[in-house]
Amino acid sequence: MSGQSLTDRITAAQHSVTGSAVSKTVCKATTHEIMGPKKKHLDYLIQCTNEMNVNIPQLADSLFERTTNSSWVVVFKSLITTHHLMVYGNERFIQYLASRNTLFNLSNFLDKSGLQGYDMSTFIRRYSRYLNEKAVSYRQVAFDFTKVKRGADGVMRTMNTEKLLKTVPIIQNQMDALLDFNVNSNELTNGVINAAFMLLFKDAIRLFAAYNEGIINLLEKYFDMKKNQCKEGLDIYKKFLTRMTRISEFLKVAEQVGIDRGDIPDLSQAPSSLLDALEQHLASLEGKKIKDSTAASRATTLSNAVSSLASTGLSLTKVDEREKQAALEEEQARLKALKEQRLKELAKKPHTSLTTAASPVSTSAGGIMTAPAIDIFSTPSSSNRTGDRTQGLAIARQALCH
Repeated sequence: MSGQSLTDRITAAQHSVTGSAVSKTVCKATTHEIMGPKKKHLDYLIQCTNEMNVNIPQLADSLFERTTNSSWVVVFKSLITTHHLMVYGNERFIQYLASRNTLFNLSNFLDKSGLQGYDMSTFIRRYSRYLNEKAVSYRQVAFDFTKVKRGADGVMRTMNTEKLLKTVPIIQNQMDALLDFNVNSNELTNGVINAAFMLLFKDAIRLFAAYNEGIINLLEKYFDMKKNQCKEGLDIYKKFLTRMTRISEFLKVAEQVGIDRGDIPDLSQAPSSLLDALEQHLASLEGKKIKDSTAASRATTLSNAVSSLASTGLSLTKVDEREKQAALEEEQARLKALKEQRLKELAKKPHTSLTTAASPVSTSAGGIMTAPAIDIFSTPSSSNRTGDRTQGLAIARQALCH
């Protein structure tokens, strides 16, 4: 089905009658049109999350309600809109989602209306699991991994050993849920799933950047850890290597569907000798016989590994910065267009009436048009005395206001 359905129009009209602008916009963002949610509707909802008088639970409930629809298009666009608000909206939106016991219950969703419905239902089930996991991760650590401060003094690099060993597995779970979307380029066949993929792509880069920094911190601490901690750390590192392979495959799909090569980071794997060094160190703590290795060789291996991972981190950061710069330029262009449109509207307004002339109006040069001076010593005729007094009071009031 293409275009807004009759149901879409009726639902939007109902929200117009009840005066719910938020619910009406949610409806417009999640129509039956086979395209991603429109930017103007997403921008409005983002602004809503920043307004203190907007009821966040009501906004979230409006989105949850749309996921009960039988159409894969409506449900998929509801998930995309929710994801967009989690990423770009005020933090109180994801805080509210994280506070809920249940979020999306779409594990059995299936649109049987056609072949496309069957295909897209699979990705809806996977996508909803990722959004649920993203909210759960926030609940567990009280921050969004995709938005944490990065660098040498970043959150994941400065975490102590005990907290680090608890936190990195949480990132792993979220990364697994994201990669389980498991789409290939041939399946990105319409604007709806493409919009979801772009959000997942951006999350993947930022999430893996935090993951990568957590691993750097872990490696730097590994040889000073206790035996049980080393065992946990080694298991985490092995899982990281597996996920690095999977994220590389995910990025290949991004390149195949036309994402600019400069927007895709280069991932540098640590040398295989590092894994040997980590395993030998744990074996020595467990009292097993190991090959002799000097502290100098171990330090060199660790240094090379950290250098490789730091290179990956730098590449991820550059991609992130490019996106932020592009978003900033887009916002500046939008504001410029709005300003030009406003100036055109002002230029078209008539200036013939006395009331218009008396009102202070900003011009394109930034000046103010003022009313003619009044001769307060003149004696008005009885027929227009009341009108002149009213006009004089209005102008005096404007003068006081300015």
